[in-house]
Amino acid sequence: MALKATVFKATLNITDLDRQYYQSHTLTLARHPSETDERMMMRLLAFALHAEEYLAFGQGMTDDNEADLWLKDLTGAITLWIDVGIPDEKLIRKACGRADKVVVYSYGGRVAEMWFTQNKSQFARQDNLSIIDITQESTQALAAMAQRNMDLQCTIQDGQIWLNDGTHNVEVLRETRQLAK
Repeated sequence: MALKATVFKATLNITDLDRQYYQSHTLTLARHPSETDERMMMRLLAFALHAEEYLAFGQGMTDDNEADLWLKDLTGAITLWIDVGIPDEKLIRKACGRADKVVVYSYGGRVAEMWFTQNKSQFARQDNLSIIDITQESTQALAAMAQRNMDLQCTIQDGQIWLNDGTHNVEVLRETRQLAK
């Protein structure tokens, strides 16, 4: 018998002073049986950083033809493709060919650093690719916030990111490894 996804519900209140975006989102996240709390919270963080009306979760973990999150225009063209973790370089190249802009939020400490170093020259060829690394301390603190029902506040100001669940207040630290041209 196959294991089923675990459903998480989140109310995400976003105050993004950098983009002048102030909105509350009620989200349902299906956590695949092989997905960790850390990865699920990274998807939630990516949503908060790029939130807008039509941003949607995809099946990126189980389908190479879909992003973890994506934004499509009214014609169905992909304007933004977001992956979290350390996806295969070939999949990133494919995504860069399909979307106007691709953002990868890597995490995992030394492993993510080695992944980027090994693929740096291939990544540099992709003009529409941004890679941002989230520190291991930040992702572990986010994972500790994971609950089946979450009420989260995300504040973004002057490039700083804070996530709060009423009990914990986490500053999300990141390093830009590559910025789209």
